[in-house]
Amino acid sequence: MPLHPDLDKKLSKTFEPKTSIDDVFKGYDITFVTNEYGEPVTLFFGKRRPDGLIAGERYTRTIKREPDGVTVKSSHWDLRGKILR
Repeated sequence: MPLHPDLDKKLSKTFEPKTSIDDVFKGYDITFVTNEYGEPVTLFFGKRRPDGLIAGERYTRTIKREPDGVTVKSSHWDLRGKILR
């Protein structure tokens, strides 16, 4: 299942490297983890529980880079399954 285009656009930006960021998107709670370049690479999408964890779905991002090793050539998000039922 592909991500909502607005969420994909939001996650195409760069953030602080190697951090976990909590946010809300269209009424759903999201948490994403960034890599050393500040690009989101793991996404948790659903409803936040009282302990702070999200019950919902987990996505991971595959990034292919240009030969320079920094520029993103292409990327896509893969649904990895349900989490914390």
